[in-house]
Amino acid sequence: MNKLQATINTLLLFVLATTISYAQVPDEQTRVQDFKQQNEQQRKTLLLQQMDSGVVLMDNGRYQEAEVKFKYVLDNIKGVPSDLTFYFGKNSFYLAKNKQAIDWLNKYIQLKGTNGQFYQEATTIKRDAESAYLKEKSVEIKKATEVLSVDYDIDCGPSGLVTCPVCKGDHVIVKKAAFGDEYKTCGFCNKHGLLTCEQYNQLLRGELKSKL
Repeated sequence: MNKLQATINTLLLFVLATTISYAQVPDEQTRVQDFKQQNEQQRKTLLLQQMDSGVVLMDNGRYQEAEVKFKYVLDNIKGVPSDLTFYFGKNSFYLAKNKQAIDWLNKYIQLKGTNGQFYQEATTIKRDAESAYLKEKSVEIKKATEVLSVDYDIDCGPSGLVTCPVCKGDHVIVKKAAFGDEYKTCGFCNKHGLLTCEQYNQLLRGELKSKL
């Protein structure tokens, strides 16, 4: 091998080694993105610990303190976990905030359906809250401002889909008419009676328009 060829080979090896080295080092934008994701994950973990602390307080009958914990999580987490919709609804019932309880327990049932871990308990508490709320309305008891789920973005879980609460997942709305039932296609969900998480949250806020 002559001197020129040896020099060329040395240069090629240097270029190859440098290229591999740069390829292994993430660019600045990637490092920043990874740092943000780690911070967000850590933040979420701390908030979920606050939620668990609220559950312990609720189980020990300290409902006011539990509500403070739950509201802190609600106001600081990006997507409200489905389990929190149940815990907050249940705790609200114990505080006699029945409208608030009904609202949040409904969200849990819509999100998790009959397979939800707390489905039976949620339906039982919601029924009791509805009964108590009807009694309140009959005597016109005024309640303090209640925290309703319409003010928050609900996390719909890993599937990202929710059964449409308008048509109950049938994709058809049935209306009573003078000459029998009338059937109308639901203008909010897809043909399977489902909404995306974004559509579901828009529907809660009254922002989702019918496609029909």
